[in-house]
Amino acid sequence: MADVVTPPPLHGPTSKEKKYDRQLRLWAASGQAALEEAHILLINSGTGTVGVEALKNLVLPGIGNFTILDSATVTEADLGVNFFLEDTSLGKFRAGECCKYLQELNPDVKGNFISEPLETFVAKPNVLQPFTHILITAPIALEILEKISNDARFQSRPVFYVHCVGFYAQLSLQLPDAFPIVDTHPDPEKMTDLRILWPFRELREFAARKTKDLGSMNDHDHGHVPYVLLLLHYLSIWKSQHNGRPPQNYKEKTEFRELVRSGTRRDNPEGGEENFDEAVGAVLKSLNLSEPSSAIKEIFDSAECCINEVQRTNFWIITRAVKTFHQQHGSLPLPGSLPDMKAQSKDYIELQNVYKAKARKDVAEVLSHARKLEKGVERLPPADPEISEKEVEAFCKNAGFIKLIRGRPLKILKPKEMLKWGRSAKSASNALTNPDSLMPLHLAFLAYDSFSAAHAPDGHIATPQAPGASDFETDAQKMTGIVETLIDDLLRQARKFIEDPEYSEIKDSTAKIAQEMTRAGGAELHNIASLTGGIVAQEVIKVITKQYVPVDNVCLVDGVQSKTSVLKL
Repeated sequence: MADVVTPPPLHGPTSKEKKYDRQLRLWAASGQAALEEAHILLINSGTGTVGVEALKNLVLPGIGNFTILDSATVTEADLGVNFFLEDTSLGKFRAGECCKYLQELNPDVKGNFISEPLETFVAKPNVLQPFTHILITAPIALEILEKISNDARFQSRPVFYVHCVGFYAQLSLQLPDAFPIVDTHPDPEKMTDLRILWPFRELREFAARKTKDLGSMNDHDHGHVPYVLLLLHYLSIWKSQHNGRPPQNYKEKTEFRELVRSGTRRDNPEGGEENFDEAVGAVLKSLNLSEPSSAIKEIFDSAECCINEVQRTNFWIITRAVKTFHQQHGSLPLPGSLPDMKAQSKDYIELQNVYKAKARKDVAEVLSHARKLEKGVERLPPADPEISEKEVEAFCKNAGFIKLIRGRPLKILKPKEMLKWGRSAKSASNALTNPDSLMPLHLAFLAYDSFSAAHAPDGHIATPQAPGASDFETDAQKMTGIVETLIDDLLRQARKFIEDPEYSEIKDSTAKIAQEMTRAGGAELHNIASLTGGIVAQEVIKVITKQYVPVDNVCLVDGVQSKTSVLKL
């Protein structure tokens, strides 16, 4: 009697997979691992509600560590806007109390708090070294903000600077000089690359074999030929009639579409010929060359990707390898995905395997280029691990949609100083006249910081005073003056005519926002803080996981108009 082989037991999802099931579907195990390795430093100033709300939305999905730096003690006012404080918290350090209640949300997360004054904390050497990401809430002394910004930029630490005042909020994001995102999660339809115009050899041979007897097929087989093969079949006919040229323009593509439609059997009793309908519908979007986008070309042309200057990080080594592949083949590596289509299962699987085999072949070639480059590059500590096939495979799959963000320092308007807009002066001034932009709100927040820095009580640098906290009328006039000067300076740098009546209206509308901001007196509304905290956490997760595309580089929330806007400045 033959031995009975007992199949291995089926293992269900682990408790961790069950707990984080929904988010694992969004950013996969690699994203979750990155989240668990992160350590967030929250520098909490002012009312501090928005910072705690952001941490709440990071603790729940399982951030590894967080540290709250806040020297304030809990007051009655805090209890009205901060849901992570209780009556028993009165008089205690706010950092410790918020840390305690935040940890209750997720025991997997380790929380820490620091209650020393901010100015003594930042005076220590390498104080940001233990943290991977820095989250700062306003108001904060601009000298300290500038120091943190410079130190974080030197150490390639992302910084998130958040304002939340009354009905308004703003997130300013400072990323490293070059921040690449490989897995941008584009629309699956956009990722489809069928190579219809210039098919690779294996695809041509497969299509020729499967459509050789297209005219003599029975109705069932004729109605189940995958539309990709139909397009390739009729494209070969078109080329034979046009000196080997594919359709070149819209007129010719329309004629080709009619050629494909002419092959449809009108009286097919086997459920119609949806495959021909799919082929006709795919003509215009499929008969295009697989050209890299302008963003990808910009990455290829960047200094870091030059053959003599290729950087020591895996991203730039693989980018250079993909660039070499493109130079040799005239196309990016094949993603290998295939959309759904009407076909018999056997034919569809065979076609799918043709594309997957080509994708694997492309990955192997890119990996070979990367290995050669890797040997010639001196790794500097802390060096990336050796390039893996899985890393190259993910890169090749997303090669057409990779995003590179060039991080910029935070814009800081110090009292009695003119802000230098540089290259962003023109785009910033254009945004002023765009009714859908919230540029005036951004200028009001710059004025808010400048006012706060100039009105620290008793000249104490680390405790800036919010406009409207003591004298609304006087502070509102000062805020209006700062805003008007800021707009004039921006228009001068953008070489615009300052006396244009249009800009007078813009000054008035911006002044109204500044006055409304002053009326809040530095107070936070919990609903706005909660909404903003969710936005901040979302952007933090994008940066940590290096998936999806984060804000570049300012996001504004106008609770009065129920409107958000993103500015690149």
